[in-house]
Amino acid sequence: MPRPILATISLPSLKHNLATVIDRLDREGAAAGRARPFVWAVIKANAYGHGVDNAITGFAQADGLAMLDLDEAVRCRQAGWSKPILLLEGFFQPGDIAVIDRYGLTTALHSQAQLDMLEKAAPDSPIDALVKLNTGMNRLGFQPGQYRAAYRQALALSQRGILGSLGKMTHFARADDDPGVTRTQLRVFDDATRDLPGKVSVCNSAATLTPGLWAGLPDQAEHWVRPGICLYGASPFANDPAASFGLRPGMTLSAEIISVRDIDAGDGVGYGHVFTASGPTTIGVVSCGYADGYPRHAPTGTPITVGGVRTRLLGRVSMDMLVADLTHVPGPHVGMPVVLWGEGGPSVDDVALACGTIGYELVCAVAPRVPRQVVSG
Repeated sequence: MPRPILATISLPSLKHNLATVIDRLDREGAAAGRARPFVWAVIKANAYGHGVDNAITGFAQADGLAMLDLDEAVRCRQAGWSKPILLLEGFFQPGDIAVIDRYGLTTALHSQAQLDMLEKAAPDSPIDALVKLNTGMNRLGFQPGQYRAAYRQALALSQRGILGSLGKMTHFARADDDPGVTRTQLRVFDDATRDLPGKVSVCNSAATLTPGLWAGLPDQAEHWVRPGICLYGASPFANDPAASFGLRPGMTLSAEIISVRDIDAGDGVGYGHVFTASGPTTIGVVSCGYADGYPRHAPTGTPITVGGVRTRLLGRVSMDMLVADLTHVPGPHVGMPVVLWGEGGPSVDDVALACGTIGYELVCAVAPRVPRQVVSG
């Protein structure tokens, strides 16, 4: 039989999470006397490790999809997705423009080099675009002092039929932990984009879930939010669990106990004996390791569920195995089910917190060798 490890992707959970976000936006919009924004469901990095094809199905009610990879965008079109698709980093070379044109994609524009490539382009149809402003993230985007000139160049390209509808976008650096920084970024955005025509897109997961943030923006004719990790059932906030927003895990990583043994006080476990038993301890070897995408740096105490009982990881994670404390797990035995994170176990955010990282990294890192099972109903 195959090695007992499995990543289960729940399409009902993906659908539920999107519906939860939309419902939240609807209620905020009603309270503010305005329509909710349109929703780009972000599916970059192979839908945060959940699979692009699964995301297309799970997020069918989204108004659009957003991603980085041009090949993934083409896959979405070939799979039948007819609504907008946004390339969050835009294009990288002139040849990409023809693909964007052929498949009717929307591109981010964040550099003069991209505008220069468009000056020489001759698409069959105008290409929709969002011109990105750097408001303090300091990754991609035109500087505030350069932005209006870049936008005017984009408007000129639109008049020539190279670009189609235009919009303005930015990205928040600290929407998850510092509202003051976000307010500063919003002021920069408002100052740089004032009176420029076109749609607006500023909110990522944390900003989308922050009460009053998007509804406090100027009432644009067309506003788009870009939720990402929250759609997969993880939280963008360190102190607010996903369950507090009504979100459900999109991925469950499970395995089995493949060996059980009793050790005595003073016995070490695993490489380096970074855990040493202080008394009689029952341990179980789990069929999951860092080659499966589980974090090697997960310390003793990282939560894990065995046979429905929450317990802890012991010692150092190996390439193909890790060890769980079964001392207080009733009737430990080979074949006992283990949940590393997800439905029936610790949340991916709980595991990430113990490891000093974020849930995004864990779900994206699950290795290709781990079999996938898709639950559709």
